[in-house]
Amino acid sequence: MSWNEAIANLEEKRSTALLGGGQTRIDKQHKTGKLTARERIEILLDKDTFVEVDGFMESRIDDFDLDKRRFAGDGVVTGYGEIDGRLVFVASEDFTVIGGTLGEYHSFKICRIQDMAMQMKAPLICVNDSGGARIEEGISSLSGYSGMFLRHTQASGVIPQIAVILGPCSGGACYAPAICDFIFMVKDVSKMFITGPNVVKTVINEEVSVEELGGAEVHAKKSGVSHFTYDSEGECLMGVRKLLTYLPSNYMEKAPFIQPTDKLKVAAGLNKVLSRVGGLSKKIKSDNRCEQIVNIVPDNSRQPYDVKEVIDCIVDAGTFFEVQKEFAQNAVVGWGRMEGEVVGFVANQPAVKAGSLDYHASDKIARFIRFCDCFNIPLVTLIDVPAFLPGTEQEHNGIIRHGAKILYAYSEATVPKISLIMRKAYGGAYIAMNSKEMGADIVYAWPIAEIAVMGADGAVNIAFKRKIKAAENPEAMRAQCKKEYEDRFLNPYVAAARGYVNEVIKPEETRARLLKSLKALKSKKVEPIPKKHGNIPL
Repeated sequence: MSWNEAIANLEEKRSTALLGGGQTRIDKQHKTGKLTARERIEILLDKDTFVEVDGFMESRIDDFDLDKRRFAGDGVVTGYGEIDGRLVFVASEDFTVIGGTLGEYHSFKICRIQDMAMQMKAPLICVNDSGGARIEEGISSLSGYSGMFLRHTQASGVIPQIAVILGPCSGGACYAPAICDFIFMVKDVSKMFITGPNVVKTVINEEVSVEELGGAEVHAKKSGVSHFTYDSEGECLMGVRKLLTYLPSNYMEKAPFIQPTDKLKVAAGLNKVLSRVGGLSKKIKSDNRCEQIVNIVPDNSRQPYDVKEVIDCIVDAGTFFEVQKEFAQNAVVGWGRMEGEVVGFVANQPAVKAGSLDYHASDKIARFIRFCDCFNIPLVTLIDVPAFLPGTEQEHNGIIRHGAKILYAYSEATVPKISLIMRKAYGGAYIAMNSKEMGADIVYAWPIAEIAVMGADGAVNIAFKRKIKAAENPEAMRAQCKKEYEDRFLNPYVAAARGYVNEVIKPEETRARLLKSLKALKSKKVEPIPKKHGNIPL
């Protein structure tokens, strides 16, 4: 074969491979509102940085429909490229080729890119759009999933792993994304379920739609399987790019630094906060947004407020990026920047269930803590918690087991850990939310903080029960005992006197104190206790 013939043959094979399952199937993919595997990669990566790996690999099917062998790539596009100039590895399943089903060489390609990501210590992004295991290849397809699961587990805590569900992801295929650090989904497009609707209908005799069983909304709000939900594929892929601006490439590196915004932009962020909470009518020129915390947080501990307004006051303007915002909303987790550096935030949300901890919130918080600890991201905990949520539902769903995950995660974490007690910090929930003796490096409290075994109303019913009962005027005595209890215990100074609070600060001092503490703790290093690994109460 001459050079001209060889090059022409190569170009033909390249153009055929680029079409995946062919133009007809591409058109069908577009009609369903979905992008192709290669179009997704184009949006995800910096322009002209993608380098494909194993583009000519084909499936090996020894019987059934032999015509399937002609498709290059075997239903998945793999390779590497850059996001904001940083190396990432990508596997994007191609639904136009045999329904994106996973066969021997399909999984081989993904496993190879997983190995490359680990060797180069760079993030891995897997885009799922697949009909599941390829029936024609039998045990080979099932074995392929095993290799992927093993590699995801080995890479956990070494490199960030992100799964993007942009089509069906069913059966055993769900567990590859489940082992990843974060899952992205798109409304009306993404589907995740272990058993399909037909199986549910047959086995359980229950009518259920695909959306009800495993759509994006279900996993965002009820199951907590997904972490980020978007309205379109383009927004979703841009969300992945945004996430990576908060994450290091591997456990040995620091998260990317981004120069903080100027003071005028900070002031603009403050005015935005004030407009949401009905604050001052005058425009704010100061760059200290924490001055407005007293307008956000009521001094009455029974009144709710949105803790995200407080976080907005603390972080660089517009930098808070929330994780799992629709799931377990009584807890808030996410990252913000402080003077350009990434900080992880864990907060109780008084606007939902009074900020109490339930079994879902416990899982959400513990998982986030462990991720930040894996990748050297310091933690700031904002505390306003009345209790672990009581009741038979919580007990029967294992609040003891789930709540213990928070205790374990905070105790195990070795990154800088700073706590701020804003208002309530009662009982076991106070301990769980990164208390001093649980390993917090520095604990601050506002002057209105209440740190006790329980609130005044419950405490007086127990501690002063006889005194109140014996009084001529029980109600007056109750009020007197309540005031005595509040004066004696419900303030931060008792805890400060015992060393459980390092300093009581004004709300307007919050950001400045946190910044100084983060700077002081920057070089913190804890030598691990020699052991194979701990046994977190899963």
